[in-house]
Amino acid sequence: MLNAILAAGEEGTNPLIPAPYDIIWSAVCFVVILFFFWRLVLPRMKKLLDERSAAIEGNMEKADEAQREAEAALQQYTAQLAEARAEAAKIREQARVDAQRIGAEVTAQAQNEAERTKANAQVAIEADRQAALVSLRSEVGSLAIDLASGVVGESLSDDAKATALVDRFLADLEADTSGKK
Repeated sequence: MLNAILAAGEEGTNPLIPAPYDIIWSAVCFVVILFFFWRLVLPRMKKLLDERSAAIEGNMEKADEAQREAEAALQQYTAQLAEARAEAAKIREQARVDAQRIGAEVTAQAQNEAERTKANAQVAIEADRQAALVSLRSEVGSLAIDLASGVVGESLSDDAKATALVDRFLADLEADTSGKK
C-alpha cells in the first residue's frame, strides 16, 4: 500500500487530495444535509430546548410559590401556637383564681359552720345548765325540807312555805358564791 501511495505521488497527483468531482458531490451532499438540519432538526431541537427551559422555569416558580406558602403556613402555625399558649396561660390563671376563690369560700363556709355549731353547743349547754339548775333546785329544796323537818321535828308540808324557804336559801347561797368570785 505504501508502494501505491508512492507510485501515485510520482504521477504528479497528491493522493491525500481527492478528485474534483468527489469534492463537488461531497459539497452538494453537505449542503443538502446542512439544509435539512437547518430547516427541520434545529427548529425542533430549539423548540424542545425552549419547552424544557420553560418547564424548568415553571417548576422553579412553583417551587418558589410552594416555599412562600410553606413560610406563610409556618407563620400562621407559629401565631396559632403563640395564641394557644397565651390562652392556656389565661386558663391556668383563671383556674388558679377560681381555686383561690373556692378555697376562700370553703374556708368561710367551714368557719360559719364552726361558729353555728359552737353557738348551737353553747345554747345546748345553757339549756342543759338551766335544766340542771331547775332539777337541782327541786332536789336541793326537797332535801333541805326533809333535813329541816328532821331538825325542827315538824313536818313542813306546806308547799308555799317550803318553796319560799328553799328559794331564800338558794338565793343566799348564790349571793355567797357571787361574792367570793
